[in-house]
Amino acid sequence: MNARARSAHAPDPSPPRPEGRRSGSPIPLVTLKPGHVRPVWTGHPWVFAQAIARIEGGALAGDEVKVVDPHGATLGHGLYTPRSAIPVRIYTRDDSPIDGALFRRRIERAIQHRRDLGLPNHVAGHETTAYRLIHAEGDGLPGLVVDILGDVAVVQIGTIGVKRREGIVFDALSELLSPRAIVDRTSAELAKKEGFEASTGVVRGDASVDRFSFVERGLSYEIPLALGQKTGFYLDQRTLRARVEQLAHGRRVLDAFSFVGTFAMAAARGGAKEVVAVDESALAIEVGAECARKNGLLGRIHFQRDDARQALSRASAEGGFDIVLCDPPKLSPTRGAKEGALGVYKALASAGCRATKAGGILVLSSCSSAVSIDDLTRALALGAREARMHAVIFDRHFQGADHPVSAAFPEGLYLKSVIARLEVL
Repeated sequence: MNARARSAHAPDPSPPRPEGRRSGSPIPLVTLKPGHVRPVWTGHPWVFAQAIARIEGGALAGDEVKVVDPHGATLGHGLYTPRSAIPVRIYTRDDSPIDGALFRRRIERAIQHRRDLGLPNHVAGHETTAYRLIHAEGDGLPGLVVDILGDVAVVQIGTIGVKRREGIVFDALSELLSPRAIVDRTSAELAKKEGFEASTGVVRGDASVDRFSFVERGLSYEIPLALGQKTGFYLDQRTLRARVEQLAHGRRVLDAFSFVGTFAMAAARGGAKEVVAVDESALAIEVGAECARKNGLLGRIHFQRDDARQALSRASAEGGFDIVLCDPPKLSPTRGAKEGALGVYKALASAGCRATKAGGILVLSSCSSAVSIDDLTRALALGAREARMHAVIFDRHFQGADHPVSAAFPEGLYLKSVIARLEVL
């Protein structure tokens, strides 16, 4: 990234004045109930509300707290969110403080891990300048996500504890990466639940930034800030896009829920005979078409604003495609919504199977952490049966290596995709 002087119009980089306990006062104590210790002791970073026996010391929102077992043995230190079903997210497993030095060390470690993965990659034809730098719990920083999109760092803050320390985060990113700008894309809805007001737009650096310009696997993208999906781009599907490109040669491809047509462009570059990209968002379709034009692929992709399910239904009536991609938005944000989501995945799998020719390929994805790979596989099996098809899975994909998952935190494996060949029963 190129260093730029901070714009005089950018927000003041000074962190908000921390609220809560005064410096030097005792750290509040969170004592767990018997029978609720093992997950935290094993390394799970979340302390659920039902696991807490008592909280002592006047903990306020965003405070550092010490977590102990019923006998008073230290399990770690975390940040406190009183409104949440997960009141504490663990940062350290001993009595080490959660301070600016810890945040900086973990950001440095995350940077090195991405470099070890070859990110960013500047090899001609394979250049990638967009990747996830910090994946919350996977990088030891619960409540913080940072994506690098070209010369811009994009931040999402998920807890009030991190919000109170955002200045530390912004300082570290500025000093270690020298981005042109830091953009905050925190969810306003999540921020409200956590008890803080979300920032928007450029919070450090060049205030004139209005789009993300980057390259993924040699394909160039320009995504306006106005297109508000996640941090701006679905970085987690990079490996699946590469696999689709390998499979697409000579085939007709339907990219349902296409967003800006990332799978469509991968298929077109892979030699697909015909590609149709469908999304409900007029802006996403417009941006996707421009990205395709920028990469010399526009004449090989038909971008269509439409409901993806209707497009699948029409494809079925018209004889189907050789490859159908179904990557819907999150359907199960909580475990309580899981059963309803599984019904939707089954219906989507059924529609996807009907839209796929016999002998063709269906790619079905879920970005809901509550939905396991087994759940998704069962939804596909039931949907295929309903469509009078037989699905044979020959490949499975998960989020990329720049989205690491702690072995003690299965919830971190949120993205799953299955690739299946379909045959008539």
